[in-house]
Amino acid sequence: MRVAFLGLGIMGHSMATNVAKAGHEVTVWNRTPGKVVEGANIAPTPAAAAQGAEVVWMCVSDTDAVEKVVFGHDGVEQSLTEGMIIADSSTISPAATLKFAERVAPQGVAWVDAPMTGSKIGARDGTLVFIVGGEESQIERLKPLFAAMGKKIFRMGETSKGQATKLAMNLQIAVIFEGFAEALTLATKLGVDAEKLLQLIEATMVRSGVVEYKAPFILNRDFTPNFPLRLMHKDIRLTLEAAKEVRVKLPALETVEEIYEMATEDGNQDLDYAATLTLLEKWAGVQVKGKVAA
Repeated sequence: MRVAFLGLGIMGHSMATNVAKAGHEVTVWNRTPGKVVEGANIAPTPAAAAQGAEVVWMCVSDTDAVEKVVFGHDGVEQSLTEGMIIADSSTISPAATLKFAERVAPQGVAWVDAPMTGSKIGARDGTLVFIVGGEESQIERLKPLFAAMGKKIFRMGETSKGQATKLAMNLQIAVIFEGFAEALTLATKLGVDAEKLLQLIEATMVRSGVVEYKAPFILNRDFTPNFPLRLMHKDIRLTLEAAKEVRVKLPALETVEEIYEMATEDGNQDLDYAATLTLLEKWAGVQVKGKVAA
């Protein structure tokens, strides 16, 4: 397939690389020039990248970035043709997704929202899980590309339902991790060995995928961004905005958002979101770590 891939960040670069490796004809564009994807052409603008493409795949930072890439100066809108699919793997507002889809529909262009989970390791290894909203026929056309980048597709409903589901998923990740971080901090302050606590967690119903994935990084004091705190904070704000639109209260997430705000003020925005732990540690006067990092 002829694919324009827009956005070569932590996730996008690996995703585009895997699409090119799978033998598709790929043209890439990135807001900051200089990034290269082996086997892909480079375009100077989103419009140029989308010229002649069957699929435009995006993975950019936020709702404003999607709007600019598609509808802004030198945006994809200039190159839209009937039968094209825009697939968006950014995590953005569900309401905005619907509006964007409505804007391109008169030109015969389909919009599929396809946010994903799996972090940068999943992007690298081609094992992402895609959370998809859109018409089944359009998703079927995209399956060769999904297969190049991921291991599973979950269609959650019509356009925007992928984004809505992704927000619900990230809500759980943020709240689960906050509970884990608070438990680690308290246990450490009370003199409990962190590694022994983790062994107990893994042996009981308290265990979770979030804990299992993040625990080794925490014990090694490695806050290299797999999912940057600034992006999780963005997703938390999106979730709270979406909840407000439908008059749903999220008191736990509102409290977690305050933690992210303070962690950002501490300068941790470009670290992994697990670095919110360091704020709790600072307040408690302790540091959680394993024997290797000690």
